[in-house]
Amino acid sequence: MIKKLLWHCIAFAWGFLIANPASAQNAAQPRLPTVELTAGMHVIQAEIARTYEQQSTGLMYRRKMGINEGMLFVYEAPEIRCYWMRNTHIPLTIAFIGDDGAIVNLRDMQPRSERSHCSTKPVRYALEMNQGWFKARSLKPGFKLLGIPLNPAIVP
Repeated sequence: MIKKLLWHCIAFAWGFLIANPASAQNAAQPRLPTVELTAGMHVIQAEIARTYEQQSTGLMYRRKMGINEGMLFVYEAPEIRCYWMRNTHIPLTIAFIGDDGAIVNLRDMQPRSERSHCSTKPVRYALEMNQGWFKARSLKPGFKLLGIPLNPAIVP
């Protein structure tokens, strides 16, 4: 399992370096369409990154993000997902989310780092929020977020 996870992380990083059109980018992408998610009594306005280009750029080069704002990465199929923070200036926490909307695992990520942060099992979604957002609200693995677009085919 560890070898498979390591292989996925290496393959992701290599593919990102070789094929990523955003690697030459030096400005933040425009705001993306949003979806409203709820975590108990907390409301999140999450930009939806669905295309390869949107996902590759993510929150790079942004200098700030609202308290209850985030970016939701939506994929066609569950896989082990790995993220890094190259050219990202905001400290973030990433929640890897399963098909049912439940948080699988959380990882704090440091700005401008190339260290990989991976899901512990295959996931279809990942939600990046300001670092500490989940901890401050006592949201842990197993907690279900509502509003996750459970059918990726209909995400705008």
